[in-house]
Amino acid sequence: MKVLIVSFYYSPEMGAAPSRITNMAEGLSAEGCNVDILTCLPNYPKGKIFDGYTGCLSKKESVRGINIYRYWTYATVSKNPLARMLGMLFFAFDIWIFGLKFKKIHSYDRVIVNSPPLPIALSAMLLFRCLYRKCVVLNVSDLWPISALELGAVQKESLTYKAMQWMERFIYKNASAYQGQSQQIIDHIESFCFNKQHFLYRNLQPQQQMQPQAVGNRSTFKIVYAGLLGVAQDILGIIQHINFKEIGAELHIYGGGNQAEAIQQYINGKDCGIIFHGYQPKETINNVLGSFHASIVPLAVAITGAVPSKIFDLLPHGTPILFAGGGEGESIVSQQGFGMSSKPGDYESLKHNILALKTMPEDEYQNIRKKCIKASQSDFSFDKQIKSYYNFLSLITQA
Repeated sequence: MKVLIVSFYYSPEMGAAPSRITNMAEGLSAEGCNVDILTCLPNYPKGKIFDGYTGCLSKKESVRGINIYRYWTYATVSKNPLARMLGMLFFAFDIWIFGLKFKKIHSYDRVIVNSPPLPIALSAMLLFRCLYRKCVVLNVSDLWPISALELGAVQKESLTYKAMQWMERFIYKNASAYQGQSQQIIDHIESFCFNKQHFLYRNLQPQQQMQPQAVGNRSTFKIVYAGLLGVAQDILGIIQHINFKEIGAELHIYGGGNQAEAIQQYINGKDCGIIFHGYQPKETINNVLGSFHASIVPLAVAITGAVPSKIFDLLPHGTPILFAGGGEGESIVSQQGFGMSSKPGDYESLKHNILALKTMPEDEYQNIRKKCIKASQSDFSFDKQIKSYYNFLSLITQA
């Protein structure tokens, strides 16, 4: 089976989207698929083209047996929505350059299109489904425009919101099949009554050969946050409301994004128990996650359909989760016993949960760690999911 994956994000970029798509591509390749990637020159979340990719409009490379076709786009971390839209529109145009000049396009058995961003998903759907009549599987990682509305990025009566609603409905209607990272996403798409084959594709992590790490005494409770530093996570809000040193804790922050500079400015000169490590490669982060006593997984607001991928990143390491959000992510953490949960913006409850994990009897604390590791090998096993997903792609009947 020959598969093309179209995504605005891909490794070596950092964050949930590039991690999910990279794991998907490498997992399908391991199952015997011939996988190609159509993506941008890497720039996320730094907001500039990565070293080794500057000075070119496009670049083809092969990584782990996967052909990656990268195209230039306007890179930015600006909070200005017009600047960010410009980057999306450049890549939406790049998709057509690739599709119209690349003769191999007719050989693909499946085209997997990642959404959001909606303009990119729309462009890919018009080209691959409407023009070339390929079997297009829509990978829905977030429910836009609902998420944009809940984050306060758009107003419900605005033309922007109505345009995004039209794009959303168009790509759902025209997809051959679809997949979502949460049950809420699946339920939402089903509500449109398009009656298509679908798959619940969690953002799981490949099982790694890890040596158990001793986390040490919890007298200084070491917490990690590794990921995007943006408005949706609002790590800045957390550190402004919780003095980690006062409660005998440390917060180690790994990542980049539009809050990174403000975070550094806030902690500069303060003795508040916060250590900022900045952007680090995925391999570096994987090597340190298991050495922390817990990890914060935040959502600034409860976003419909959102299940932070960090939950699944942490499971193989046995790192207990301090979930600060709502929705399906909260249910998973609470029901599976992976850690403790608090509501978005409830900093007192988050602080209480940190102290509860810090002072918890050792046998109870170790039991949480064991539950995380066990779940990564059973109900939340990447290897099991990718085999089921391969079968799903193979059996899609609507072309």
